[in-house]
Amino acid sequence: MHRSLLVCVVAFTLSSCARQPNYAVVLRNGQICDGSGSPCTPGGIAINGDTIAKIGDVTADLGSLDIDVHGQVIAPGFINMMSSETGLFADGRGLSDLYQGVTLEIFGEGESMGPLNDAMRAEEQQQQADIKYPIAWHTLAEGLETLVQHGISPNVASFIGAATPRVYVLGRANRAPTPAELDQMRALTEKAMQDGALGVASALIYAPGNYAKTDELIALAQVAAKYQGIYISHMRNEGDHEKEAIEELLTIARTAHIPAEIYHLKISGAKNWPNAPAVIQQIEAARAEGLKITADMYTYPAGATGLDGAMPPWVQAGGLEEWRKRLQDPAIRQRVKQEMAAGTTYDDLFAAAESPDKILLVGFKSDKLKPLTGKSLGEVARMRHTSPEDTAMDLVVEDDSRVETVYSLMSEDNIRKQIVLPWVSFAADSDAEGVDGVFLKSSTHPRTFGNFARVYARYVRDEKLLSVPEAIRKMTSLPASNLGIDRRGLLKPGYFADITVFDPATVQDNATFEKPRQLASGVSEVFVNGIEAIRNGHHTGRKPGRVVKRSRS
Repeated sequence: MHRSLLVCVVAFTLSSCARQPNYAVVLRNGQICDGSGSPCTPGGIAINGDTIAKIGDVTADLGSLDIDVHGQVIAPGFINMMSSETGLFADGRGLSDLYQGVTLEIFGEGESMGPLNDAMRAEEQQQQADIKYPIAWHTLAEGLETLVQHGISPNVASFIGAATPRVYVLGRANRAPTPAELDQMRALTEKAMQDGALGVASALIYAPGNYAKTDELIALAQVAAKYQGIYISHMRNEGDHEKEAIEELLTIARTAHIPAEIYHLKISGAKNWPNAPAVIQQIEAARAEGLKITADMYTYPAGATGLDGAMPPWVQAGGLEEWRKRLQDPAIRQRVKQEMAAGTTYDDLFAAAESPDKILLVGFKSDKLKPLTGKSLGEVARMRHTSPEDTAMDLVVEDDSRVETVYSLMSEDNIRKQIVLPWVSFAADSDAEGVDGVFLKSSTHPRTFGNFARVYARYVRDEKLLSVPEAIRKMTSLPASNLGIDRRGLLKPGYFADITVFDPATVQDNATFEKPRQLASGVSEVFVNGIEAIRNGHHTGRKPGRVVKRSRS
């Protein structure tokens, strides 16, 4: 009777056999951690349709699906504050996140699924690597609905990327918009907000997002503020000039009268690690001033992006093809090489890593280069008898891509300082991915498969830095509240039945940098909109994911 209806072996010989289910689903004998941060309490949950119907004592109730969870934690589904759509187009199950209890994926860092004009659609189609899918939509809302119609297990929501209306109007040129062009960008942002976007998201170390000045970002953030959205940013610098980058975010928040969040808060580069207390104090001073400033983070001392993060933004102006052309000019190569080594003119991840052996190559577009997957930039440079800087430039040219890359940049001690902050939630900064098929053509960062499970395994159970209720709050109600999403993030009657059941004593991240594509363990049940997507630790084949929109207006 562990997990099903109470079935009569001999008709009506047990009184319970004669009962008819009064709920679609009942989860019983659990520890309810409702997402508020309050202590967990014994009890269960009843679900009808897509909604939580009852919480607490369910001993007299019966579900058509009736599950004894045997003392495990029953929590709201977790929210991944930074994801993207590509992996879900390849495998809509989203196994890497679903097996950790994630039920909502947030898209849109820097560039979003829309709005797209025909030139942008063609460019994105051409630049697809192993995972290919038709881009037939124009607006952000149409893109999200296309993904849901494709069939996905988790819910999805998105910001409008600040660079997307910029590219729509200006292309990938490194210049400021004219007043008329800025009005066009604002109109595109307004349309996305009217369609339910969460706010405006910038990524300011990457081209073309880097080309936007503060006043342009304020103008777009003001549109989001009009619709009670938020501004969220991968800041312009996370290393040598982080204080100035935070100040820019605070200026945008003050001027646009908008809440703001820092994507994947970190302090990059060993020489900057001692700045962590000052960074935290700068944010907390702004919060004390009355600004609504929050942050999210991943739970690993390495980040993942591409070799574009190792090169100055000016060389990338005009897009990938122009970038590749410039990298074949000897004079330009020499200038890029000097700037990469100096690490002073931009947020240079090459310099911040301090050694090319701390830069791991994890994803190539070209079959010819795929054998280099999993090698460090230093290893490949030695194989080729070229400098690491020249090797990085050569790989971008040869692969016709930015080359997916992992950079070891951060300190475990600083992760511990950040993870306990009450205003910090969590983001994998990665797609929800699968474990087979096209996914085996590349590697990934272990955060893809372990970011949320690692919170419990390492920082709750092993190091006891967080309690279970507080860790759950930081993955559920905190991000839901920051994003302005109603009826999710808490276990309450009338809320959507996005629910995770896990054992905090056994939940474990199994992904490593050497073998990152390892599913987490310890999560037994996951419900999305009342439909069980994970049952007894296995995917059910169900894909009940929906588009989630900003609720505040």
